Amino acid sequence: MRIVVGSDHAAVHLKAVVVAHLEGRGYEVRDLGTTDPSVSVDYPDYGAAVGRAVATGSADLGVALCGSGIGISIAANKINGVRAAVISDATTGRLAREHNHANVVCLGARVLGEATALDALDSFLAARPQEGRHLARLAKLAALDDAAILPIDTKEA
Repeated sequence: MRIVVGSDHAAVHLKAVVVAHLEGRGYEVRDLGTTDPSVSVDYPDYGAAVGRAVATGSADLGVALCGSGIGISIAANKINGVRAAVISDATTGRLAREHNHANVVCLGARVLGEATALDALDSFLAARPQEGRHLARLAKLAALDDAAILPIDTKEA
């Protein structure tokens, strides 16, 4: 499995831990940077790069990291076909894959310890996407990729 990894300056250390962990488990890993924690960079650039790699098929899954995991997840989710989820533990890692068919996971280096981050990531990678009731919801998410900005519909769906 090919996994692409990218981070901003706030998560360089945790990204290195993640890359070593993934490589140690036999995954093919491509690190998109950044590499210098002393040089401030913009998380949207790295979130979009991870998202594009997954959306174009040059990677099977992505891992994006920033200080909280939130900003980089927003950036990755701007790329059509990406379902990026911030994960914080083994349960959210598993559910992101099983229920939401996430193809990018996002970790916050300022809010997670290394062991928790790796546990969440391993749980995500071990999980398998479920079908059933989740497929209709995923179809609705996919439809939003091409949705125009419309007035809010207050009726229940």
